[in-house]
Amino acid sequence: MALGNKYGAHRVIEPKGLLPQAAQKIDNTMEIYDNEILIDVTALNIDSASFTQIWEASEHDLEKVKEMILGIVNERGKMQNPVTGSGGMLMGSIAEIGSALQGEIDLKVGDRIATLVSLSMTPLRIDEIIEIHPDIDRVDIKGKAILFESGIYAKLPSDMSEALALAALDVAGAPAQTGNIVKPGDSVLILGAGGKSGMLCGYEAMKRVGPAGNVVGMSRNDKYKELLLENKLVHKYFAADAANPVEVLEKALEANNGKEYDVAINVVNIPGTEMSTILPVRNGGLVYFFSMATSFTRAALGAEGVGKDVTMMIGNGYTKNHDVVTLEIIRESENLRKIFEKNYL
Repeated sequence: MALGNKYGAHRVIEPKGLLPQAAQKIDNTMEIYDNEILIDVTALNIDSASFTQIWEASEHDLEKVKEMILGIVNERGKMQNPVTGSGGMLMGSIAEIGSALQGEIDLKVGDRIATLVSLSMTPLRIDEIIEIHPDIDRVDIKGKAILFESGIYAKLPSDMSEALALAALDVAGAPAQTGNIVKPGDSVLILGAGGKSGMLCGYEAMKRVGPAGNVVGMSRNDKYKELLLENKLVHKYFAADAANPVEVLEKALEANNGKEYDVAINVVNIPGTEMSTILPVRNGGLVYFFSMATSFTRAALGAEGVGKDVTMMIGNGYTKNHDVVTLEIIRESENLRKIFEKNYL
């Protein structure tokens, strides 16, 4: 077959002229172009915001969840939640490598990989949903997917289980970016600190701030308080409703000796938390929205409305070497590894 567009534009059915992520429907036929890779898929890690929305809309009924996921993929040719716009990532084995890529990439047929591009742009066919794991947003399937020439991936490591690696790589961009933006002495607020991305960000932030810094975690209840404090993933912790900016602001300032923060990191999986992230940050500070439930409009207009001159970063799931950084965290921290093995496998 001929060469396709390196970014996958040749797979777009409608609207024409868009790239696969923004398209409403893409071609998920599994005959590959010469610069594509075919994957036998064994598991999907659905984006947390997406799975939460599907779970609630399905009234916690696994059969309805299955129907919704199959319906989305059959309609769109990819796993892109029409409400959140987000996808997730997948794990599988290399089934075929296009002739133009053979010898150009470090993969061979049979290699086990996790894709590091969103399911919202990945041509996907689901032949069977084997099992749904609602506690960890994972769906075990039989199916196939296409990785474009520009697509990034990580070979699954041999020193940890595939499920553990998948759980960590699913949110690899967050801790890697945390390492880039947090400096010694910073005060850092993490909203959604009890989730896997929150814990990874907490670990990386604690490393970066040093003895003069302050890392504060928050979640909606005290469920994670002892876990985070005892494992030194944060210095302080408080519980609050992330959708209530006044409550978050008051408790956040109290946990930082009355001072505003240098950095706030949002890794929650519900909408309406933009102002809770922006308000506690000082003018000139940085706000990092990794959550896919974030509204750019609410964030931009909200910051303007309260006179906050802060730098706001969109949570790009890709940061250079993010897979290496994240897997190294799991290797470094025996405590964090045990937490992940207990909660996310």
